[in-house]
Amino acid sequence: MRAIQVSRSGAPDVLEPVELPRPVPRAGEALVRLAAAGVNYIDVYLRSGLYPKELPYVPGQEGAGTVVELGPGVREVAVGDVVAWANLPGAYAEYAVVRADRLVPVPEGLAAEQAAAALLQGMTAHYLSADTCPVRPGDTVVVHAAAGGVGMLLTQFVRLRGGTVIGTASTRAKAEAARSVGAAEVVDHTPGALLAAVRRHTGGLGAAAVFDGIGGPTFDESLAALRPRGVLAVYGQSGGAVPPVDLQRLNAAGSVYVTRPNLEHHVQDRAELLRRGTDVLGLVRDGHLRVRIGQRYALSDAADAHAALEARTTTGKTVLTCSPAPEASG
Repeated sequence: MRAIQVSRSGAPDVLEPVELPRPVPRAGEALVRLAAAGVNYIDVYLRSGLYPKELPYVPGQEGAGTVVELGPGVREVAVGDVVAWANLPGAYAEYAVVRADRLVPVPEGLAAEQAAAALLQGMTAHYLSADTCPVRPGDTVVVHAAAGGVGMLLTQFVRLRGGTVIGTASTRAKAEAARSVGAAEVVDHTPGALLAAVRRHTGGLGAAAVFDGIGGPTFDESLAALRPRGVLAVYGQSGGAVPPVDLQRLNAAGSVYVTRPNLEHHVQDRAELLRRGTDVLGLVRDGHLRVRIGQRYALSDAADAHAALEARTTTGKTVLTCSPAPEASG
């Protein structure tokens, strides 16, 4: 099968197209023929070595496709099922072996590519807005990088829960993309612009929450934007790590909360995975949650996809098209 392999940590050019043996599922596993793989910033962290990982490996933490073979003892899915997964490796390939208990059924009427584009970032947006800081009607929150994959979904989840979003974006086109999914106002990173917008929308009180996937460059402004007892959720660090913080700053900011949440801790068993995953995919299928695929790349062009993501030239979701030749009949 065709796949992408990382044999050394580094820049996007370490993503090497290779031919590998088609994997065979073991007990509790399913073999999936991929339609598409989602490209996420965690792939960059792993590829660069920021998050250490044993080499070599096939990258890609999110994918969707059709089950073509089962290992012994699998009861969760059947051959022919269309499924998706997140937070498991191996999606940058034509085929992947995946733990069957981590597969989420794709509802009828939803294309596998849409599922691959929605699941990881959709479940991230789901737990941030429902669990990390449950958004209540009337809440005003800040979503950094509001035109990104998580940002656009998170904006919609906040709106579905009755909240108001103030987004940040680096270009006019990205600001328009964020407004198209419901952001009430979108500002650039001009010093003071975000705080002024938050004051306007909250009468000077501050935001109930700031959802920040950028990290170091935005941390100070995010903290300053909170209302007393507000929540700052730093769920990523695309702009760099947050330096060590004096906890007294949280007191001075109004007894605020800072957390570094992770999707894996919010899908800890199959029941929670299915509840969250089916919520997300059902909302996408029914049109209540829009997934914007801004960029599609061939599997062999994974390095170009990573370069674009790191250069911040992408909008919405980036996917790799992985589909192999159809299975032979008989």
